[in-house]
Amino acid sequence: MSKIKKVVLAYSGGLDTSVILRWLQDTYDCEVVTFTADLGQGEELEPARRKAEMMGVKEIFVEDLREEFVRDFVFPMFRANAAYEGVYLLGTSIARPLIAKRQIEIAAATGADAVAHGATGKGNDQVRFELGYYGLNPDIRVIAPWREWDLTSRTRLIEYAEKHQIPIPRDKRGEAPFSTDANLLHISAEGKVLEDPWDEAPDYVYSRTVDPVDAPDTPTEVTIDFEKGDPVAVDGFALSPAALLTRLNELGGANGVGRLDLVENRFVGMKSRGIYETPGGTVLHHAHRAMESITLDRGAAHLKDEMMPRYAELIYNGFWFSPERKMLQAAIDSSQEFVSGTVRLKLYKGSVFVTGRKSDKSLYSLAHVTFEEDAVYDQRDAEGFIRLNALRLRLGGRRDRG
Repeated sequence: MSKIKKVVLAYSGGLDTSVILRWLQDTYDCEVVTFTADLGQGEELEPARRKAEMMGVKEIFVEDLREEFVRDFVFPMFRANAAYEGVYLLGTSIARPLIAKRQIEIAAATGADAVAHGATGKGNDQVRFELGYYGLNPDIRVIAPWREWDLTSRTRLIEYAEKHQIPIPRDKRGEAPFSTDANLLHISAEGKVLEDPWDEAPDYVYSRTVDPVDAPDTPTEVTIDFEKGDPVAVDGFALSPAALLTRLNELGGANGVGRLDLVENRFVGMKSRGIYETPGGTVLHHAHRAMESITLDRGAAHLKDEMMPRYAELIYNGFWFSPERKMLQAAIDSSQEFVSGTVRLKLYKGSVFVTGRKSDKSLYSLAHVTFEEDAVYDQRDAEGFIRLNALRLRLGGRRDRG
């Protein structure tokens, strides 16, 4: 294969990607372009820029992608009520296609012929990044250092960093108790002290939610307004997508909402245990389903629920840019035309309770459902409905009795 001339690295500025940066320069003798994305992880990104400059990088991209992340990735996913294996709200999974997209765009803009990431050879992220790369540029070269190098331990990474005078954060010199991934939708923790699924996660693992036991004794009431399936306001105040999710994170986190201890099935074949905190996303998930409950036709709602596991699995496995995900998205988005209105919820000690929902597009008819006398529903019609539906059961029953 031809020599790689320039590579775009997904760069956080931490120990791993800083070692990768230097390793790429040494191993491939190529120019490295760094790309650092602000997806709401809550960290200052300018140190990553300064570190890249110190390591001789000429083209450095540090971008605030929070609005795009929530608007174009999180919200479309939440229209589907997507939850992998029924519970995981896909906080890590949904961030990877955006990072991959920007890497490919930067590669095109800078004339790079390769991209690189810091995902390990055991996890899902390597798949998610690379399926995204190839889906957007079939001819791009991909470098995955964790599948190539011999730096197979934290000690060896630190030794390499010291040898090449790469600054090491003080907290990285000891063995990290667990690894984390964070963005505006969630924060996850896995590995080390969390590897035994029988052991309860230590309190220090949690950072975005208070312990539900210690949450306020008084419920927090919140309203969320929706337009065509997307949230647009909290407590009557219109907010941008990123600002809205930030506000729900604050409300949910203060009430201990959104904790999940999960053993999941990775795409690469193994099971892994993860601790997830998705406070705002959990509130939004409940609110959206409540909004659909009065605005979505029964057949459409049930079909969406049947499609959801497949849709969630596609995102978890890294197929955001696949034709089948886009087909499902088109169907889901079509269903959201009338999903508009307001949902009222109470947040209390780790739980979310829906207490009200209203919409100008509602299909809920009090005239039809009332227990009082009405003039719109003839109860005698139910007899024929039941007899027709029972016909095959009666025929089968007669046969079975001989």
